[in-house]
Amino acid sequence: MRPNVIVVFTDQQRWDTVGPFTPNLDAMARRGTQATVALTPQPVCAPARAALQTGRYPTTTGVYRNGRVLPPEERTLAHHFGAAGYATGYIGKWHLAGTEPVPEDRRGGYRSWLAANALEHTSDAYRTIVYDEANEPVLLPGYRSDALVDAAVRFVADHADEPFYLFLSLLEPHHQNEVDNYPAPDGYEERYQGRWMPPDLAALGGTAHQHMGGYLGQVKRLDEGLGRLLDALRSLDLLDDTIVAYTSDHGNHFKTRNGEYKRSCHDASLRVPLALRGPGFDGGGAISRPVSTLDLPPTLLEAAGLPVPSDMQGRSFLPLVRDPRGASWPEEVFFQVSESEVGRGIRTSRWKYYAVAENAHPWDDPGAPAYREQALYDLENDPHELVNLAGYASHAGVSAELRDRLVRRIAEAEGVSPAIEPALARAGREQAMPDPEVRLRGPEPVRYGHQPRPTP
Repeated sequence: MRPNVIVVFTDQQRWDTVGPFTPNLDAMARRGTQATVALTPQPVCAPARAALQTGRYPTTTGVYRNGRVLPPEERTLAHHFGAAGYATGYIGKWHLAGTEPVPEDRRGGYRSWLAANALEHTSDAYRTIVYDEANEPVLLPGYRSDALVDAAVRFVADHADEPFYLFLSLLEPHHQNEVDNYPAPDGYEERYQGRWMPPDLAALGGTAHQHMGGYLGQVKRLDEGLGRLLDALRSLDLLDDTIVAYTSDHGNHFKTRNGEYKRSCHDASLRVPLALRGPGFDGGGAISRPVSTLDLPPTLLEAAGLPVPSDMQGRSFLPLVRDPRGASWPEEVFFQVSESEVGRGIRTSRWKYYAVAENAHPWDDPGAPAYREQALYDLENDPHELVNLAGYASHAGVSAELRDRLVRRIAEAEGVSPAIEPALARAGREQAMPDPEVRLRGPEPVRYGHQPRPTP
C-alpha cells in the first residue's frame, strides 16, 4: 500500500523559528526526519514554488522571478502522483499562473482546487477568499491559516478511502502587502513582542523590532494548525500511512540586507525549516549535510515508491535518511538569486560563497556569462554572516576553491560555464589561512530543539 502524502508549505518562514515557538513541528522533526540545514534554490516566491513543484531549477522552468508563469508542459508532483492513481489537491497560495482566478490549464495538474494565485491580494487575516474548481469565489471562515487548515482536514476526510497527495500552501508568516504588517491572531502579537530577536537582526536592525511579535504570533498559529492536521490524520487512522513534509519557500531578513524581506544570499533569506514524518522518515533523525528544497520532490516520489523522472534536477535525500555516513552526497547546495540582482552561490556546512553579474538586469536577465565574487562567509566563526571575507588575501585560497565549485554547479544546473572574477582586493585581516585539510568542513548543525531561545 502506497502512503498518502501531504506537503505543508509556509511563506517566508525563517529556519530559526522552529523550536519553542513550534512544539508540534519540533516534535514531528524529532520523531521523524529533519534537515538541519535546508536551503531554498531561490529566495523569492514564484521561483521557489516552481522548483518545489517540478524538482527543477527556476532558470530551467523559466520561472526565475515573480510574474513568470509555470509553463503548461512542466510536469509537477500532481502529474506524477495523479498518474499513479492518487487523488491530488491544492489548497492556498499558488503564485505560478499570472491571473486570478487560476484557469484550469495553469493549475499544474491538480484536480481538487481551492486556491488563489496571489492569496495576499485576495484575503487578509480574517477574510480568506479562494477559488474552487469552477473558479467561483469561496469565503473561508476564521483566521486565514486556520481556514486553510480546516479545508485541508476536509480534503483528508473526503479522500480517506483512497491514496491522496495534498499540497497545503499557507500564506503566513508573510506580511500583508498593502499595510506592510504581520497580522497575527488576536492576542498573539502581544504574547511574543519583545520576547526574542535572532542575533543577525539584533545586530543589523531593519524592521524586526516592529514586526517580530506579529511574525512569531503567525508562526505559533501555523504550528497549532499543523497539530490539528496531525490530530485529524490520527482520528481517521491515517497518521501511520501518511508522509507529512513541512517547509517554506524562503526566509525573512526584515529589510536588513536590502530594502525588503528576502532576495539575498544570506541564510536569513535562504534557509528554511524542513521536516518529514511518516513511512520512510520516522526515526530518521537529523540530516546534517546541507540539502535543497529542490530535493524534496524526488524524495517524496521515491518514498511513495514512484519513479523519479530523469529531468528532475533535485535528488532524493532518502539515502541520507537510511545511511547518513555512507550515502554519496554533494558537500554544497547551489542557489540562484533574482530581482534584487542576478546572483549565484553555494553553501557548504562551513562556507557561503556568492557572486553577482554586475552588468545583468535583475528583472529581465535569468543569468549571465560573467559574475564577480561578492561574498564569502565563514559560518563556523560567523554564523550570522556579519563579516564578509571576500577580497581578503587571507581567504583567497578558500575563495578559489569555492569559485571552481560554483562554476561547476552553474554548469550542471544551467548548461553554461560562466567566468567568475575574484572580488576586488581589500586590505586587512591578515590572520593565517585556514588549514587546507579542514577549511571546507563545517560544524555539525544543531538540532532544532537545542537552539537557545526563550520559552514562549
